[in-house]
Amino acid sequence: MTVILEKAVKKSRIRLVPFMMTLYILAFLDRSGISFAKEAYQLDTGLSNEAYALGAGLFFIVYAVLGVPANVFLRKFGPRNWIGMTAILWGIFSMSMSLADTEAKFLTIRVLVGAAEAGFFPGMIYLATQWFPEKNRGAIMGLFYMGAPLALVLGAPFAGTLLQLKGLLGQPGWFWMFLIQGSLAFSSGIFTLCWLPNSPQEANFLDKKEKEELQNILSLETKNKSAGNLLAAMRHSRIWHLALIYMSIQIGVYGLIFFLPSQVSALLSTSMGIKTAMVSAIPWIAALLGTWFIPRYSDACGKRVSVAAFTLLSAAVGIGISGLVSPFLAVIALCFAAIGFIAVQPVFWTMPAQILSGAGLASAIGFINLFGALGGFFAPIIRVYADKLFSNQSAGLLALAIISLLGVIMIVGLPRINRVLD
Repeated sequence: MTVILEKAVKKSRIRLVPFMMTLYILAFLDRSGISFAKEAYQLDTGLSNEAYALGAGLFFIVYAVLGVPANVFLRKFGPRNWIGMTAILWGIFSMSMSLADTEAKFLTIRVLVGAAEAGFFPGMIYLATQWFPEKNRGAIMGLFYMGAPLALVLGAPFAGTLLQLKGLLGQPGWFWMFLIQGSLAFSSGIFTLCWLPNSPQEANFLDKKEKEELQNILSLETKNKSAGNLLAAMRHSRIWHLALIYMSIQIGVYGLIFFLPSQVSALLSTSMGIKTAMVSAIPWIAALLGTWFIPRYSDACGKRVSVAAFTLLSAAVGIGISGLVSPFLAVIALCFAAIGFIAVQPVFWTMPAQILSGAGLASAIGFINLFGALGGFFAPIIRVYADKLFSNQSAGLLALAIISLLGVIMIVGLPRINRVLD
């Protein structure tokens, strides 16, 4: 890498990565906020458990289905306009949740929030491929993904603080939580329209030589890769293979996220409270460190497949044994699970760009993300069903471990598939 290219990458990282991470934190807070307000919200509105579950399911389904065309539109309208308007719309709809005092309003708005957020995450993944060379992409995606554990660490105290506003101007706490979280997303959308260049060529923070050097390396990396479109991406067997891998990862991720506080509460033999919240934060703090280091290591050694496989394997072992050992060892095991499930994802997302470029890559990212969203939808169902089927609270954890191990096997099989197809 030349000195000029290093300067271009550094400037782009400083400009874009904090912005990308902040938006990801806001998106995560928006998705998880409703879970913190669940009890008070249902009590005030009379919303049934069935309606609440349906709203969560509809969010995932709409989010999954619309993620594919969303990335196509991103290429058409440009990242600045598309991501900016996406954040503005999801902010408006999230603020509208403060007025959702009936079941019909709740379900409608959850569908709208899912539709608005559908373009955000796959758009960010595609954005990274348009700004950063392949050699740097793992580290960049790792920094972006640090937004997830940060949101999981900060989410509970942030939502709890907002819920304490109960009674302000005669409104319930959840009213203020939805209003403030939505306004933050709305403001970030306005900021995006002013801050985000559509491409390196439009970047006023890069000089002419830096733009040329960065564009040249990005063009060179995509030279021998298929561009195509959505149909071409869907006909690519390697994209289906990656989609199934990502589904297995997301089943593990959401199987951990949705149940970590309750699992820690059971380990400590205590009710949900500050002690449970503090211990539940430990795995996500560990994940922050792992997500900073592991993608950087994959950039340095270039062994994406082996790094991804070993990282997901550690997650599988961690989640599997967390229900079989003492509380102290279980928390350590959960740290390995959190590190593995979060840190494997930035390494994984370097792989689609090794196969496709242009519209084909944008479509493939959306398609793979669709499978991931479906994995998130089925994760709690799989864990709860396994627990009930075997009448054992460790069965769900072992089911997640087995699915993650299948993901490891599929990752290890990637080079073989590439050789056969090539």
